[in-house]
Amino acid sequence: MNRHGATTIDGCLGIQFTAVGPDFVCGEMPVDQRTVQPFGLLHGGASITLAESLGSYASHLLTSDEKGTRVAGIEVSGSHVKAVRSGIVTGVCRPVNLGRTVHVWRIIIRDQQGNLNCAANLTVKISRRKTRPTGG
Repeated sequence: MNRHGATTIDGCLGIQFTAVGPDFVCGEMPVDQRTVQPFGLLHGGASITLAESLGSYASHLLTSDEKGTRVAGIEVSGSHVKAVRSGIVTGVCRPVNLGRTVHVWRIIIRDQQGNLNCAANLTVKISRRKTRPTGG
């Protein structure tokens, strides 16, 4: 995942996936000149990007065995609870609902002291290419 994202927004913001388990995906992002707003605080858009990256990859991992399946975030929202000025933030993504065509994820982002920075939700649409029956 990290190699695949190196030339995308994930790479631009320094997002790294750090762990994958049966019911979670974790990643981290530096709080530096790439991710702060002009007042020196972690930009809310950067936090939302981390959240969407984690949830989108989580949906991709769950559906990647199905040929022709694509995932795309269709709604993302977040509450920015505490400002972060430096260091690294870590996001943990867990499922809220895993339907056939829609996944809903909850992403909690914390600073290095464990303080809640952002609580986000992501809805992902699962698209499956229709397969044609093979005739004989």
